[in-house]
Amino acid sequence: MKKLTFLVSLITSDNDYQVEQANAAEDVARRLGASVQIIYAGNDAINQSQQLLAVIQGSGTHPDAIVVEPVGGTALPHVARAAATAGIAWCVLNREADYVNELRRVSKVPILSVSSNHLEIGRIQGQQVAALVPKGGTALYIQGPSTTAAGRYRTIGMEQTKPANIKLVNFKGNWTEESAYKSICSWMQLSTSKKTAIDMIVAQNDDMAMGARKAFQERADADVREKWLSLPYIGVDGLPKTGQAFVRSGLLAATVIVPPNTTVAMETLAHAMRTRTQPSDLVLTAPTSYPALDELGAAASRRPLHAG
Repeated sequence: MKKLTFLVSLITSDNDYQVEQANAAEDVARRLGASVQIIYAGNDAINQSQQLLAVIQGSGTHPDAIVVEPVGGTALPHVARAAATAGIAWCVLNREADYVNELRRVSKVPILSVSSNHLEIGRIQGQQVAALVPKGGTALYIQGPSTTAAGRYRTIGMEQTKPANIKLVNFKGNWTEESAYKSICSWMQLSTSKKTAIDMIVAQNDDMAMGARKAFQERADADVREKWLSLPYIGVDGLPKTGQAFVRSGLLAATVIVPPNTTVAMETLAHAMRTRTQPSDLVLTAPTSYPALDELGAAASRRPLHAG
């Protein structure tokens, strides 16, 4: 049986979940008896496109399949078409990709999308907010880029399940700790930050939640720093060595465990290539609350109320 080769293109190495995506890809490659090359785009959509086209159009040996998590709002349709034309299987992660069905109709190689269920992630976070702040209040809400499906759908899901008595104050980040740190530091320089009572901090991933904690730890005035740090912070990704560990240590009140998508993507592609079949056009992975929602409600009943 031919040894399969994969190229996995990820957004940035400066994000715990992206690094976990890479680790998962290497693990599944070993299990499949395949080889995998990991490349990072450095949070640059143009660079990512150029990296992939250089491989697809190059004179060297092509990979059997490309798995890509796009940087920008598009799912790299021109790159996907170039890959399919070159006979390279294609899987796009965490993006809406209208071209998938079109390419599947004319391509002999597997084409699909694999995504976290971002709407459900947002819904879980809304339920976590309800459990942690049962009397209502105001939350700082640090979002990923609105150009991404992850950022948009997590926000929609949050709005669907959060209580009406919870107000969100929105901030923008780009999935990194540093982006949230800068966003919160800028806000703290405004006079309104001292007048707004805040009851919790919600971030669309764990890195940004920890960036917010870092900002309050380093930049908040000494007389209010303890209040800020004692608020409940929640994030998303829930990796064993970061998000889950932060919850156990008390740095986060909760997270949402999101399985790495590269595992499902590579397993699905390998099966499809070896059986010469087309897989489902879209596969969703299932998130879970950590801790469980009923545990959060019990913990919240014991938590004193704070305002920043």
